[in-house]
Amino acid sequence: MSQWTGEQRAFAIEAYFKANDSCAIARRRFCSRYNIRRLRDAPSENLIRLWVRRFRKTSSAANNPRPGSSRTSRTDDNIELVANSLRDNPRQSVRKRAAALGLPKTIVHEILKKDLKLHPFKIQIVQALKPNDYNWRKSFCETMLQRFRTVNTIFWSDEAHFHLNGSVNKQNCRYWSPKGQNPRLKHQQPLHSPKVTVWCALSSRGIIGPYFFENRQGQAITVTGVSYRRMLNDFFLPILREHPAYSSQTWFQQDGATPHTARETMALLRDLFPNKLISRFADIPWPPRSPDLTPMDFFLWGYLKSKVYETAPPTISALKENIVREVNGIPTSLLQRVARNTEARFQECVRRDGQHLDEIIFKK
Repeated sequence: MSQWTGEQRAFAIEAYFKANDSCAIARRRFCSRYNIRRLRDAPSENLIRLWVRRFRKTSSAANNPRPGSSRTSRTDDNIELVANSLRDNPRQSVRKRAAALGLPKTIVHEILKKDLKLHPFKIQIVQALKPNDYNWRKSFCETMLQRFRTVNTIFWSDEAHFHLNGSVNKQNCRYWSPKGQNPRLKHQQPLHSPKVTVWCALSSRGIIGPYFFENRQGQAITVTGVSYRRMLNDFFLPILREHPAYSSQTWFQQDGATPHTARETMALLRDLFPNKLISRFADIPWPPRSPDLTPMDFFLWGYLKSKVYETAPPTISALKENIVREVNGIPTSLLQRVARNTEARFQECVRRDGQHLDEIIFKK
């Protein structure tokens, strides 16, 4: 509701006084009176207080216009109302804030931008860290900075899922049609979208992969210790031995997933990378819950997903072809920039005592 009526304002004020100046009770009675199912859709407490102050001052519940101005909604009272609302809930959207305050959305947006001089920033989603993780992450980064002049001798590895339907944000999907001729299009999304499970190993001099974990019918399978070792023996090792980035100084990194750290798997990797393994229970222990420290997570998977879905692959085969093409098309110059960014992340992690990285943003 973009604007509350005079009757609704009067009811809210009356309910406030009858509830001994309780905004919470007044809001609940307002919802009951006007059949509003969700409390958040009712006038906010700040708005009710503003109506009460205006009633005490003018004996009216009306929203009096500013004299001599046609833009009546950007009043000092409404600016204060939006400012108070912002302090109470800085994450609320403009649309929901406008509905709660009983103001037009455009006016709330203008107040935020022009009067309060504010700018909306996106929230960065990060993995929750446990208390012991901070020291673990800092110790790991200190070790990496001491051991390596650069990270060019490291192969970073991981796997990720690519779903056939990709990622659809229906709020950004629009179909333009003549007014009054709504085509009522729907996006059909299966409950369990077909997917592929992709593995890659990345270094500053090239990428080994992609490898698809699948059965003989081409269907994605769960990564287990057996399937992971099969991939290492049949796919990774033969290519690695011929790769220009491989030498006796090459290190290998993997996270602490159970298939990666099974006893037989670790024995296989220790034979190939003696004293040069970064993983759980390895020469350099990998800190858990740290996707911001591995280029597989902070770069490769996001980069690939932004590319492979551009052509909306219709089949699993087409999706796999897109993944192979995009992996093979990543230039070495970009991988070198990723390596430098990785080193900068280690330095920032040490500086921040293992906390989340606020100052490191990778740009293509």
